[in-house]
Amino acid sequence: MRHALFLLALLASPALAQIEIENAWTRATPPGAKTAAGYMTIRGKSSSPDHLIGAASPLAARVEMHVHLHDGAVMRMRPVERYELPANGSLELKPGVAHLMFVDIKRAFKEGEKVPVTLRFERAGEMKVVFIVGRIDAAGVKQ
Repeated sequence: MRHALFLLALLASPALAQIEIENAWTRATPPGAKTAAGYMTIRGKSSSPDHLIGAASPLAARVEMHVHLHDGAVMRMRPVERYELPANGSLELKPGVAHLMFVDIKRAFKEGEKVPVTLRFERAGEMKVVFIVGRIDAAGVKQ
């Protein structure tokens, strides 16, 4: 019976078996802010590549995926439809490279809070993650 329950848990949560999220964080926002950026490291534990194809949070109207591009001396953000996660590899969303953009946040994010996010992967399905809110000037948050 115990083995059957374990197998059901794995089948019900395919992302847990194939994807690992590390150091999911965001910065505190000032009052009245409408956006916030989220960062994390995604590790694929599958021999097949996958793609992060979407995200959602109850604390934002929508969550977009962005990359930073250098246009001469100017850095620009550009939305993307997906992030590629290589087979048995990792993808790092970090400042100046790529991030999740929380758009039309419902209230300011305060240091120490937790922001619930659901990630959607093309192959692995959905995965719930908690982003830790760091200081407004944080370069990262240790978890």
